[in-house]
Amino acid sequence: ISPWIVTLEALLPHRVSGPAQDPQPLPYLQCSDPWSFDIELEVTLATNACNEPTVIARSNYKHMYWNICQQIAHHSSNGCPLRVGDLLASGTISGPTPDSYGSLLELSWRGTKPLKLENGTSRTFLQDGDCLTLTGISRSSDSCVGFGEVSGSILPAKIDDNLIVNR
Repeated sequence: ISPWIVTLEALLPHRVSGPAQDPQPLPYLQCSDPWSFDIELEVTLATNACNEPTVIARSNYKHMYWNICQQIAHHSSNGCPLRVGDLLASGTISGPTPDSYGSLLELSWRGTKPLKLENGTSRTFLQDGDCLTLTGISRSSDSCVGFGEVSGSILPAKIDDNLIVNR
């Protein structure tokens, strides 16, 4: 995750208002200042059949219903502690259109609509050898913050003969 650790100071020039919240949040979660961020996200998928990755989703953090201040307030409202160095994650970041959905489950509509890849194959779920890459960048007229890329490959399951029980 190290490429994705970005300081708040670096993101401040990229603050934007988030989407309208309906229903209106409880008073302790209401926020009058813009505390969402304009962070462009892209997800690519490379398969064993084709190493050339296919862009499968583009989204933006500004579509998040709950901004970072609201997430922290909710997290700590029941006494859950936060300490310096704690990592916070937003969860899936989905946009308003099908090509901006943030998970393969959403993109393939729970596996009922295969996702077409550029090499002619399709996916409803990830397979062994698939490699997902997530990139992020935040741009403004004054600055650009690159998040780098994070990739992960699906490896085949290791079978441990000691765990197999004959019935």
